[in-house]
Amino acid sequence: MGHGSGGADPDKRSLRAGVLRARSGLTEDDVRAAGAALAGHALGLPALAGAATVAAYVSVGTEPSTGDLLDALHARGTRVLLPVLLPDNDLDWGLYDGPGSLHPVPRAGRLELLEPAGARLGADAVLGARAVLLPGLAVDGRGIRLGRGGGSYDRVLARLERAGAAPDLVVLLYAAEVVERVPAAPHDRPVQAVVTPEGVRRF
Repeated sequence: MGHGSGGADPDKRSLRAGVLRARSGLTEDDVRAAGAALAGHALGLPALAGAATVAAYVSVGTEPSTGDLLDALHARGTRVLLPVLLPDNDLDWGLYDGPGSLHPVPRAGRLELLEPAGARLGADAVLGARAVLLPGLAVDGRGIRLGRGGGSYDRVLARLERAGAAPDLVVLLYAAEVVERVPAAPHDRPVQAVVTPEGVRRF
């Protein structure tokens, strides 16, 4: 078995497809309501409560909405880092400065991404985060996360590991996406917690 990008694993592919299918049936109201509930639970996490800096992300499409959470973190004075996708799929970072601080970045054939408008802080900015909020499609009882297959967060996690940084890793999902088992590769780093609109589960 080769350790390719993980995108080629047929088990991962079918799990990804199933989650994306379920998400495609959600309405804007579903997504917004999920985001509001999720924000309430996430803000109670000790890792976020005491954090000077949190790395987060701007949700796209029918992912659980992160808007309320970003605004609440920003309102309480947390420094919120948001990813800026680089051409090689690695992530640079910028600061979230409220809803007006995001601007759309069109991408060919993909959902439009919102990125922070301010200065770029460099790929290593994430090393200063006390918690890193990760997008994903599923997580299992061991805390193994199924990503979207682009590999951007694999690079972030590898960077944290190399630097000896150990922030709390938290994945934001819908309840049905906490599954029995996610196919894992040896290098997969488990997350510490999942937050869904129903609550928090720690691993």
